[in-house]
Amino acid sequence: MAKISSIVLLGASGKDYLFHVWDTEHPHENVAAVYAITRRYQDDAGTPNHRVLYIGQTDNLSTEFDNHPKADCLSLHQANSVCTYFDDNVDSRQAVEQDLIKYYNPVCMG
Repeated sequence: MAKISSIVLLGASGKDYLFHVWDTEHPHENVAAVYAITRRYQDDAGTPNHRVLYIGQTDNLSTEFDNHPKADCLSLHQANSVCTYFDDNVDSRQAVEQDLIKYYNPVCMG
């Protein structure tokens, strides 16, 4: 399946991060990335929107969703998208992950 769209997620620092949006069924490559699992929906005006449910980072996106530890919460909140921000540097990924978590306080992080 092809990329659905792109989305800008905002960090608590005020920095913008451009993410690629994929359906949750999309197979991912072995790449390092920060990811946000979201519920994609249209608001009352018909504008696409996302509710950020979980934010993580990994050095291998291809295996990150096999038996995800928050699968039950993500299912409960109707997760239907994975948004990816590619970054090879682990320190940078961890900083981006924390910046986004502080801003969105995702429901499935607890």
